Amino acid sequence: MSLSLRFVLPLLLVLAAFAWAILPLVDKLTLRWFVRDIDVRAALVVNTIQEPLLEQLAAGSRGRTTRFFNTITQDERLFAIGYCASPQGPPLASSLLPPEVRCSELERLGDLPDHLLKSARGLLHVAVQPLPSESAPAGRLVMVHDMNFVERRSEETRRYLFWFFVGLGAVVSLLTVVIAQLSWRGWVQGMRALLRGEGLLRQPLAKAAAFELPPEFDPLPRDLQRLIRELQTEARSRDESQITWTQDSLRAILHGELRGEDVIVVSNREPYVHQRRGERIEIQRPASGLVTALEPIMRACSGTWIAHGSGSADREVVDQHDRVAVPPDNPAYRIRRVWLSAEEEAGYYFGFANEGLWPLCHIAHVRPTFRSADWAHYVAVNRKFADAVVAEAHTRAPIVLVHDYHFALLPRMLREQLPEATIIAFWHIPWPNPESFAICPWREQILAGMLGSTILGFHTQFHCNNFVDTVDRLLEARVDREAFTVSLGGKLTAVHRYPISIAWPPEETLAAKPVEACRAAVRARDGLPAAHAIGVGVDRLDYTKGIIERFSAIERLLELKPEWIGRVSFVQIAAPTRSSIDEYQSYEARVRAVAQRINDRFGRGGPPPIVLKVEHHDPSQVYEYYRAADLCFVSSLHDGMNLVAKEFVAARDDERGVLILSRFTGAARELPEALIVNPYDADQCAAALHLALSMPPGEQRDRMRLMRGLISEYNVYRWAGRMLLDAATMRRRGRLLEKTNAARSPA
Repeated sequence: MSLSLRFVLPLLLVLAAFAWAILPLVDKLTLRWFVRDIDVRAALVVNTIQEPLLEQLAAGSRGRTTRFFNTITQDERLFAIGYCASPQGPPLASSLLPPEVRCSELERLGDLPDHLLKSARGLLHVAVQPLPSESAPAGRLVMVHDMNFVERRSEETRRYLFWFFVGLGAVVSLLTVVIAQLSWRGWVQGMRALLRGEGLLRQPLAKAAAFELPPEFDPLPRDLQRLIRELQTEARSRDESQITWTQDSLRAILHGELRGEDVIVVSNREPYVHQRRGERIEIQRPASGLVTALEPIMRACSGTWIAHGSGSADREVVDQHDRVAVPPDNPAYRIRRVWLSAEEEAGYYFGFANEGLWPLCHIAHVRPTFRSADWAHYVAVNRKFADAVVAEAHTRAPIVLVHDYHFALLPRMLREQLPEATIIAFWHIPWPNPESFAICPWREQILAGMLGSTILGFHTQFHCNNFVDTVDRLLEARVDREAFTVSLGGKLTAVHRYPISIAWPPEETLAAKPVEACRAAVRARDGLPAAHAIGVGVDRLDYTKGIIERFSAIERLLELKPEWIGRVSFVQIAAPTRSSIDEYQSYEARVRAVAQRINDRFGRGGPPPIVLKVEHHDPSQVYEYYRAADLCFVSSLHDGMNLVAKEFVAARDDERGVLILSRFTGAARELPEALIVNPYDADQCAAALHLALSMPPGEQRDRMRLMRGLISEYNVYRWAGRMLLDAATMRRRGRLLEKTNAARSPA
C-alpha cells in the first residue's frame, strides 16, 4: 500500500494544481463569452427601439418615455436603460438606473474593460450607443445589463470542473493502485521463480506468457467506461444550450447516447419518388413539410426510411429487398418501400386518414367521414408497416421515429414485437379537444396505439394539453400533468412539445442564385413588368391552407387601395394533392374560379393580380420565388407548424421581404416579428398586405434579422436532438428501474 501511495499522492497533487490553474482561465473565458453575448443583445435592442424612442423624444413626453424604458427593462437581464441628451444634463432613465451612471461619465464608462462596472448592486455591463436626434445631436442611449448571473454560472462551472477532477483523480488513482499492486505481485512471483531456478535457463511456457488480470477484476474497466460515458451524457443533457445543433452534433448524439447504428423512420410519404416519363425515369421530391423536416435528419443518421412506394417507377429501381439508396447523387441513407394495393390505399390513406382523421384534427369546417371498411384497411396497413420495421431492425432495441396521423396504431404494434425499442412518435398536425375527438368511433384504439410510444411529440403545448385531456377523458390511464406523462398498462409515455423547424443553413445550391437574378427570372417567366411587386404563397392545394381566404384578402386590398392595381401580383404555387377525394376536387375548382374572377375584375389588360400555378415545383424553383418575392403570405386556417414560413425567412439572406402569418399556425408562436393576422378577417389581411408592400427596408431588415436568428438556433437538428436526448434519458431510467427491481426480487 505504501508503494501505491507513492504513485497516487503525486498524481493527486498534480491534478489539484492543474485544476487550481485552469479555474481562473475558465472564469475569464466564461465572462468574455457572456460579455460578447450582451454586446450583441444591446445592439439588437438599439435597432429595435430606435424609431419609437426618437418619436417619443421628439414629442417631449418624459413620463411616457420613462414608462417605455420601464417596460423594456422587464427583461430578466436588462437591468436599466437611460438616455442622455447632452453630457451636462441628467439622464432620462428607468427607475433602477444606478447612480454611478451619469451623463458626464459616459466617456469613462465606455472605456471600461469589457464595459463592466462594479457597483453596490453587483457586477453590471454598461453599453453606450450613440442615438442622435434633431434636438440632441450628441444624444446617447445607455443600457445596463445585470451580470450577476455570470457569477452563478461561473460557480456552477467551477463546481462541475471540481467534481470532474475529483472523479478523474479517483478513477486514475484506482487504476494506478491496481496496476501497482499487480506489478508488485508479478515482480515478487518472478523473484520466487528465479530463486527456484526457473530463470533464464528454465522458464516455463505458462510463466513466459503475458501477465493477466485476475478474474475478479474483469468487470472493472467496463464499469469505469460506463460511468464516464454516463457522466458525459448527463452533462450534455443538463447543458443543452451549449450544443451547436448541426448534422454532426445530431450524429454524435445518436452514436453516443442512443447507440444510433439502427435508426428507422416511418412515414407514409417518401422523400424521393421515381416517376416514369416515357423512356426515362424522373426523380421528384414531394411538396411536404414532413419531408422537408426529416430529409436532413436522415442524411445525418444514415438509417432506413420506410415509406409507401407510390411512384410509377418505384418498383423498377429497388433491389430484391425493396430498398433503394438516396439521395441519388450522394447516397446517405436508404428507402425501404412498402407496396399497397389500390384498395388499401383508398381505404387507409384517402379514406380513414384523409377523410376521417385529417378534417377531425383541423378546425376547417369540413365534416369528417368514418367508414368501417376504411378502418379495417387502416389497421391492416399499420400492421404491414410494423412488419416492415421488424424486418429492417438489426438489433432488439432500434430507434424508431413514427411520423404523423397515418400511423396512430403503429407504436403499440411495434411495442408488442420490439419491447426494447425506443419509439418516438410525432404528430405533425393539430390535436383537437376531447369533445371533437370523441366523434371518432375508434377513439380508444387510436389513443392506445399512440401510447405505445416512448415519447409522443406535438408542435405546441396547446396540442399536448388537448391530447392529455383527451386521454384523461376517454381512457383508464394514469396521467401526470406535472411531468406530462401517461401510464397505460404499466408502460410510460412522455408527451412533450417539440416545435419542428428546417435545416440551417439552407443548402448552398438553393440560395446560390442572387436575389436580383431571381427577381428578373420570375418576372420574365410570369410576364410581369420590371418594377412589379410580387407576393408569394406556397402550399399544397388543401382546404386547411386558406388559399381562398388569401385571394379574398388580395381582392379586398385592391378594393380599398386601388393604387396597387397593376402594380402587384400574387404568385400562388399550389401543389396538387389527394385529387381522388371529392372535397379536394371541389376545392381546386373553387380556387381556380376565385382567381379567375379576381383577375377578370382587376386585370384590365395588364398583369394579373393572381398568378395561379397548380403544379409540382422542385425546392430550387420554390426558393427562387421566395428570394424574388416582396412578401410571403401564409394564411392557414389551422396548422401544426407550417414550415413555408420558416423556409421563406431562411431563403432571405438579403434580409428583405415581409412575412404575413396566420395566427392559427404553430409558427406564429415562434415568429412574432411577422405580421400576424386572422385569415378569416379580409380587412385585417388587406391592411397587412398594404403594410408589407409599403414597409421601409430598415424595418424589413430588423424583423428579418430577429426571425433568422431564431430559426438558425432552433433548427431541425435541435428538434430531432431534443427528442433523442429525452429518449436517451428515459432509456437510462428504464434500465435503472429494471436493475432495482431485479435486485429487490428474491433469488
